Amino acid sequence: MTTEKMKAIRFHHFSRTDVLRLEYAFRPEVKPGEVLIRVYAAGVNTPDWYLREGYRALPREWRPNVPFPVTPGSDVSGVVEAVADDVENFVVGDDVFGTVRFPSSDESLAYAEYVAAPASDLAIKPACIDHIRAAGAPMSGLTAWQFLIDVGHDAEKPLQPKRHQPVALDGKTVLINGAAGGVGHFAVQLAKSRGARVIGVSSGAHEAFLRDLGADSFIDCTKAAPEDVVRGVDLVVDAVGGPTAKRLLRVIKRGGALFPIFPHGFDGQEDAASLDITVSATQVRSNGAQLAELARLLESGAVYVAIEGAFPFSDAAAAHQRAAAGHIRGKIVLVVDVPSSDWPPRVVVIDPQNCGSSPSFVRRYHA
Repeated sequence: MTTEKMKAIRFHHFSRTDVLRLEYAFRPEVKPGEVLIRVYAAGVNTPDWYLREGYRALPREWRPNVPFPVTPGSDVSGVVEAVADDVENFVVGDDVFGTVRFPSSDESLAYAEYVAAPASDLAIKPACIDHIRAAGAPMSGLTAWQFLIDVGHDAEKPLQPKRHQPVALDGKTVLINGAAGGVGHFAVQLAKSRGARVIGVSSGAHEAFLRDLGADSFIDCTKAAPEDVVRGVDLVVDAVGGPTAKRLLRVIKRGGALFPIFPHGFDGQEDAASLDITVSATQVRSNGAQLAELARLLESGAVYVAIEGAFPFSDAAAAHQRAAAGHIRGKIVLVVDVPSSDWPPRVVVIDPQNCGSSPSFVRRYHA
């Protein structure tokens, strides 16, 4: 083991956000099949605070054994510093991004200056976006991809014996609940890229944003419940999930489907079966090959990563507080080692023309 140290966000027991501490930890070394990444930015995702809280939302028998101290996080964007001898698809100096080792919690992860990651979890970062925006893409983008396009794995889920099957989207009507959030705003764009008509559901403050992303129509959830105003939808993607997903069965046509992103607590299987509605979910998993496909969409401008806020690395507690508060447009990101004189960092598209976005869209959302 190396004796070199690095900064990392760690916690020593499960609790609220104040357990997150900036500490020194041993810098990881690469094992076969891995690369060492100098992390520039780390994405904040729902599983990060589930872990910090001890997975208390899960039944006890599902909670993994977590050795302390723990470094949370899965999403990274950074530069390759070293590669194992058997790694052929990355070299030192490559800009990469990815969701590392998810859903495993056996090793320290992304809230650190350096991360040793399986090469198979990574893809080359799109050249036209910076590391901050790239760090917001992997888990949310892969979740939308694996729900809507291709699962990419055969891992079993305890809540669902059958493998999740995406549905054909071309010409279909898709309602996305929680459309402005991390997974939701990717789902809007991927559904549109596959020829779907998209109805976005979110608070009214996000209407213009979602229409710019391609939503064909919009429901302000603070003024009307979607189940009261919509019928005959082919597919509902519920990025909010949980027990409230049952109410959305009413908007779906017979033979349609409901994909709850967070299915735990859903109790509408009997109702769904009586309506000939398929309810299906999957567990997102790291997948560098799928991320490379998503990277091509990011590069072309067909998909855009929205950043709600970038927080200093040392302010991980505040980032968790903001993320857990909800009503987010896009993603929350931690930025590693930005000098105070340069804070706040500007979240930029390095070359908007190469990203294929319209000038008005770049001015409104890429600043």
